[in-house]
Amino acid sequence: MELDEMKLAWQALGRQLERQNALNQQLFRDSRMGKLRRGLRPLIWGQALQMTIGVLLVVVAAAFWAGHRDVARLVVCGLLVHAYGLLLIAFAARVLYLVQRIDPAAPVVAIQRQLADLRAWRVRVEAPVNLVLGCFVWIPVLWMNLAWYGVDLWSPGFMSWAVSSGLAGLAACMLVVWLMRRAGLARRVEDSSAGRSVQKAEAVLEEIARFERE
Repeated sequence: MELDEMKLAWQALGRQLERQNALNQQLFRDSRMGKLRRGLRPLIWGQALQMTIGVLLVVVAAAFWAGHRDVARLVVCGLLVHAYGLLLIAFAARVLYLVQRIDPAAPVVAIQRQLADLRAWRVRVEAPVNLVLGCFVWIPVLWMNLAWYGVDLWSPGFMSWAVSSGLAGLAACMLVVWLMRRAGLARRVEDSSAGRSVQKAEAVLEEIARFERE
């Protein structure tokens, strides 16, 4: 009889330890998930700012090309800036969607996959497109701004210089990326493209996964 009582006591103690362990895991997970959400806020604010800038570019560019419809090259210039503004809005909306779909209640592996989708978008799509466009978008932006004051930059000499400058800037950026990859710094390039918020979120998830394994 005493042996049976001892077995029951051990079973009760085992269940109590399991409940305590589960509670500790949940408390740890909740605290880290709060940290993850806070870590993603700068990314959300940055995308909201980018969307605002995109809207402003669209509004200003639309007013510009609508007011210069008699000059084809200025219309093209305004439309290019207009399109760039729409692209900024679309990219920001895509990032915000990928952040919003991260479910803190999902298993860690599922959240890691969601974060991987966000990283892939920023590294493989957003960063290359921004790199290429950033080397050339300043041309129509500068042209449009000066045209407001009656200065038309159109000339073969200016266009040749501007495009050459853009190509040189793009080549320099690509060379830097290539050299960093050759130096074994490919991960650093990708981390820079993904952003600190994504890196911090990944680190938090790894912390949770390690705690649950232990």
